[in-house]
Amino acid sequence: MDDDNRRPVAYDAEGRPLYAAPQPQEQSTQEAVNQPVAQQQTGGSVSVTGSGKQVVHVARSTEPIPVHISEETRRKNEESRRLYPWLNLSEHEYVIRMIPRHSIGIWAPTIVMMFAITIVSVFMFCYPDIARAIGMPRSMHPQIILICLMTITLFGIGLYMAIWVYMQNRFFLTNESVIQEIQLSLFSKREQTVSLMNIEDSSYSQKGILQTFFNYGSIRLSTEGDETTYRFSYVANPKAQVAILNNAVEAFKNGRPVTKDDDD
Repeated sequence: MDDDNRRPVAYDAEGRPLYAAPQPQEQSTQEAVNQPVAQQQTGGSVSVTGSGKQVVHVARSTEPIPVHISEETRRKNEESRRLYPWLNLSEHEYVIRMIPRHSIGIWAPTIVMMFAITIVSVFMFCYPDIARAIGMPRSMHPQIILICLMTITLFGIGLYMAIWVYMQNRFFLTNESVIQEIQLSLFSKREQTVSLMNIEDSSYSQKGILQTFFNYGSIRLSTEGDETTYRFSYVANPKAQVAILNNAVEAFKNGRPVTKDDDD
């Protein structure tokens, strides 16, 4: 009777045998040995389907693999975060060089504003003589002093704001990217970040007698892919700054660490 139950009574469309009674699942010795090995290698589990096929369920970790950060890199990162807390630096990123604007860019408005303050001050102190010469009442001198002091204060505040906005435009070179801070006004600011890997070309330009004599100019960066161009004007010693930037880009693309030694 057992032999009859083990004999197929028919075959399905795929040629698999059909039996009159359920057949016990057989597992070869090799499969029994390989099953725990597969579980150990994959870190998962093995299940057997109704057709006798083995299915391996692999469990993968959802946590990202941590990147090793050396003590030196960690120290430089902490120092950069302390000096420039507003920059959005990654855990293994640090500032190599901060490039401010040349002060000559603020000379013209400073000279104009100082000249205006001087004129108002002279008018305030010389008002009695001026009033006598043009026939104005000298009794208004206290009011004139108050108005002139308010005007001088406004001029001074305006000059301070102009200098502050100008000097907030800065250019940072890190071991991974270039960060440009653009301050348009007191309440308008934007930031541009370009990876060193995406920089295709960097160059500088100096035009005119003033730029050549005072050694300042503009830096130009072009990127790969979208072909975006970034410019930073009024840069002191632009030739040396571009040389440092090119060395950093070359080191980064060749897999070498970008350090402050590239400044040399």
